Amino acid sequence: MSQFRPSKRQTSILDMVEKYGFVATDAMVTEFDVTPQTIRRDLNELSQNGLLARFHGGAGQVKSAENPPYKARLQTGVEAKRKIAAVTAELIPNGASVFMSTGTTIETIAEALLNHENLHVLTNNLHVAQILSQNESFQILVSCGEVRHHDGGIVGSASEDYISTFRMDIGIVGISGIDEEGILLEYNPHEVKTARTILKNSQRTIMVADSHKFGRHAMNTVGHIRDVDVIVTDSELPPHFRKICENEQIEVCIADSAVTKTAKSANSP
Repeated sequence: MSQFRPSKRQTSILDMVEKYGFVATDAMVTEFDVTPQTIRRDLNELSQNGLLARFHGGAGQVKSAENPPYKARLQTGVEAKRKIAAVTAELIPNGASVFMSTGTTIETIAEALLNHENLHVLTNNLHVAQILSQNESFQILVSCGEVRHHDGGIVGSASEDYISTFRMDIGIVGISGIDEEGILLEYNPHEVKTARTILKNSQRTIMVADSHKFGRHAMNTVGHIRDVDVIVTDSELPPHFRKICENEQIEVCIADSAVTKTAKSANSP
């Protein structure tokens, strides 16, 4: 059976649902200038493939207690991930040692790093390792443990213990959500200890998160936004989160602007 690939309109629908949480059928009819029947067919197909949830009068994200399916995350926010990846890659000097966690944004960053030289990367993501293996100057270390078939993540206590034995120059982590108090949240409890270890064992930590993650809730607590040195995102933060970052002296890099905007200089102590 061939893998389902959303059409251009369906991909735009997924982006709208990712951005707003719920989108009414009438709004999609107006946005795409098509009939309600066409939108319903799109929503049925996307729902059948686990990419969104159908509701009366529209569509929304999957349950807040669950991460959207991996293939859905691959299809949504693609341009934002590329922008974030390009800026993140600029923050990584040649020869650095780097933790890289799981997630589709992290995989996009791996692609953006291929023109670097002599990186030393430890990851619990088989997809990241496979991408980076294209550069023969890189040293790539992969944690041990159980491999998740759906996304190539390596999880379990063996993986966590292995990662905890390293101290790296830079740690790059994704996150499922950041609540209004600045708490970092994850859908999957298996991601929590690894993320905490990376934040603790890195001299400099970079959190990558598109704008939709700010204000999104998930069940498991990783830490607080103050545990991060740099945030790379795709657009200006809402005022509330911008204030938190200023108070905590967190550097914020806006990937969508011509000039990187920061709340703290990268050279500040």
